[in-house]
Amino acid sequence: MSDDLPKVAWIGLGIMGSPMSENLIGAGYDVTGHTLERDKLERLSAAGGTAAASVAEAVRDADVVITMVPASPQVEAVAYGPDGILENVRPGALLIDMSSITPQTSVDLAKAGAEKGVRVLDAPVSGGEAGAVEAVLSIMVGGERAAFDEAMPLFEALGRTVVLCGPHGSGQTVKAANQLIVAVNIQACAEAVVFLERSGVDLGAALDVLGGGLAGSTVLARKKDNFLNRAFEPGFRVDLHHKDMGIVTDAARAVGAALPVGAVVAQLVASLRAQGDGGLDHSALLRAVERLSGARV
Repeated sequence: MSDDLPKVAWIGLGIMGSPMSENLIGAGYDVTGHTLERDKLERLSAAGGTAAASVAEAVRDADVVITMVPASPQVEAVAYGPDGILENVRPGALLIDMSSITPQTSVDLAKAGAEKGVRVLDAPVSGGEAGAVEAVLSIMVGGERAAFDEAMPLFEALGRTVVLCGPHGSGQTVKAANQLIVAVNIQACAEAVVFLERSGVDLGAALDVLGGGLAGSTVLARKKDNFLNRAFEPGFRVDLHHKDMGIVTDAARAVGAALPVGAVVAQLVASLRAQGDGGLDHSALLRAVERLSGARV
């Protein structure tokens, strides 16, 4: 561990948080982590980090606190209250929330942080579990330039494309747009897969050639094997994409933007979840198309 690097507290060691925190450890950072699952704390320790029994303990000596939790309620739970980040971190610290939450939650958190002398960035990511493991995430950031510049070395250990998108909440707005595009893209791919298979075409060959043309996308490249093998172990859970589609539809309504296709895909994601598939990878939208096409899934 390098003495001249900031001390990092990491709150939330799930599918994304665990590999991301390990990438910081690999880059020489001193990382103290807290999460609810004991096995994830043990994984952090095995990777060279320090496990903390509480949020307060994790953040006490930190220069930078990073949160990576599922949604707005969890961000609020770890940030606020007597046992939360803002009451226990030292003034002057930098709080980077990398969760995907509502833009308004990020704006409110930045305001609350400022009252405690804590600078805040919203920095949600795209790239899923593979992007987290490979440290090639796209990181969209909202907040002040000085804090962004200070955080840049940390971001560069976690991702490949890092952009300051504007003031507090802007990162979350761009992430919401990202989730809209991804969901619609997965749905289109899923419909194509069912159409191709029903037509008797070699699916692997078809997806290869489609991937090389204008229909190619990161979604198709990353999810092709999921479609081919009907393998839906979660890299990004349907439950979380359902939450994100709620964020983007609410935010779009607030600014007067119409999302006609997005609204339909949001309902298809909700339907998939209602069918009991919420714990599967979002590429399981294929299962919803198969059901609509009369298959017993």
